[in-house]
Amino acid sequence: MKTHPKQTLLHRAKSIGGHMRSVERMLDEDAYCIDVIKQVQAVQSALAKLSEAVLANHMQTCVTTAIRGTKQSERARVIKEIVDVYRIGAR
Repeated sequence: MKTHPKQTLLHRAKSIGGHMRSVERMLDEDAYCIDVIKQVQAVQSALAKLSEAVLANHMQTCVTTAIRGTKQSERARVIKEIVDVYRIGAR
């Protein structure tokens, strides 16, 4: 993973961690349920954006390298990985 995207992704992940600590605090303090749900939804949205960013980086690095390479098995492997990730996420 390239340094700049890695730093951006780490920043996003740390931000999500902060939001999760907020959810924990809200639950501990018996916050209004709808407010907790809204915060959880914000975390879910942030996780989805993080996942998309990681996937974009993967496509620009690992997948591009495999597709440009000479090994058919490696091209098939990276394509299968992506399909599998979407299959698991769709459950």
